[in-house]
Amino acid sequence: MNSTPQVPDPRPLYARASAQLATLIATVRPEQLDNPTPCEEYDVRALLGHVVSGARRIATVPEGGEGKGADVPEWTADAPAGQWPELYEDGRKRMLTAWESDEAMDAVVTVPWGRMPGRIALAGSVMETVGHTWDLARAIGWSGELDEEVARFALATAHQALPAEGREHLPFGETRQAPESADTCTRLAAWLGRDPEWQAPGAAGQ
Repeated sequence: MNSTPQVPDPRPLYARASAQLATLIATVRPEQLDNPTPCEEYDVRALLGHVVSGARRIATVPEGGEGKGADVPEWTADAPAGQWPELYEDGRKRMLTAWESDEAMDAVVTVPWGRMPGRIALAGSVMETVGHTWDLARAIGWSGELDEEVARFALATAHQALPAEGREHLPFGETRQAPESADTCTRLAAWLGRDPEWQAPGAAGQ
């Protein structure tokens, strides 16, 4: 991820982005856990396991971890539907606590995508959180409005971090073209390689 001296403090934006995702996770019904998502490798259950473990793993970074320690699995194992909100809330609180100091923002840290100042690393987590919020919203047919300010920050981070082309060695597909009427979160999804018009077959609206 390329750095920039102009990145604002990502901590309040991560708090908002993760709170938004937590609210959405709380709406997931048991029968929706097998729904596909815009990420072909995930169904809803796997996506929830990914975001729970992702928060827990990146919470280890300010203490010298690399977000991939053996004590924090890459995937959270299957859990009853009613436990996912609690599991994610625990993970996001760990993140908020771990990154609360100003020193963590300025320190050079190691995350799975490289070494960089803490504020750049946490900005990447905002981008991923917002992207997966869009994934989950589409997967369960949720039609509410997503936080535009947080999405704008995430999109700016994505533009800084990811090239428009030549992503062969990155875990993102090629950039898609979003409709002119798309909101910022959908434009982020398109930049991350998602089909901006993707809908889960038969997903019931919320």
